[in-house]
Amino acid sequence: MTMPFRQSIPQVAVQLLKAGGSFNKMADRCAQRDAKSLSSSELAAMLGDNANHPWKPPGGGFEGALTHDVIHGLDFTVPLGIDRQVPEDRLRIALRGLTKSKRLKFFGVALQGIELHASDINWTFGSGTPMSGTAQDLALVLCGRKLPTGRLEGEPSQQFTGA
Repeated sequence: MTMPFRQSIPQVAVQLLKAGGSFNKMADRCAQRDAKSLSSSELAAMLGDNANHPWKPPGGGFEGALTHDVIHGLDFTVPLGIDRQVPEDRLRIALRGLTKSKRLKFFGVALQGIELHASDINWTFGSGTPMSGTAQDLALVLCGRKLPTGRLEGEPSQQFTGA
């Protein structure tokens, strides 16, 4: 989450090349490196110090920056069992961006034949066999994250759980 504040686009490009073009591999390497070289207090301070930073992901605009923060915030609250509720207006912006064909292709989640139903807001996406969960859990599904068992309902849910 702090990478955009600490690394330039050319630095990220070099790291991406070292990771063979895999953004996930690059991000994992950077996170492991940062965990060894920065304290939790330092990382938290960086987030606070940059709360109003105008960073936008390439091609994502401010919608992409918001989605980045929503998803990565959930990346650590969900596994820790922290009951964080993303405000609905922000979550709807993230869901709108995540369901664009370009983003779906980027994350490579197999959603063919599945209809997502949010259990907490009026939102659906796709068609086919229904699968339901909270809107924020479905946002994580759209990003290829695995969820803890029991957070999703419906036949397709087993392929998206196991975290």
